[in-house]
Amino acid sequence: MIWFLRVFFIIVLVSMLGVTSWASTQCALWAIPGSVGGHPWFIATLFDTYWAFLTFYCWLAYKERSWLARLGWLVGVLLLGNIAMAVYMLIQLFRVPATARMEDILLRKA
Repeated sequence: MIWFLRVFFIIVLVSMLGVTSWASTQCALWAIPGSVGGHPWFIATLFDTYWAFLTFYCWLAYKERSWLARLGWLVGVLLLGNIAMAVYMLIQLFRVPATARMEDILLRKA
């Protein structure tokens, strides 16, 4: 399972970096037309996305012991979203051997 998750989060990271880079060459983030930015489904999707980011962050904050690390990762997750989340997961996944149990990833070390 650890190998699968490593590959999965590498794919997430590479695809997010790719699509974000591509999008930034097409138009600036702040140049989103008002008709898009004010669309109800755009707003609903942003709420859904940021609640998911904060849900992931709750687990991350449980895992991290340092308030400085918690604050840094909060800023990273809120600004970079899935890019920061994939980096965090890859750090966690490469800290354990490939034979580790899911508990070794999910639970805080004593």
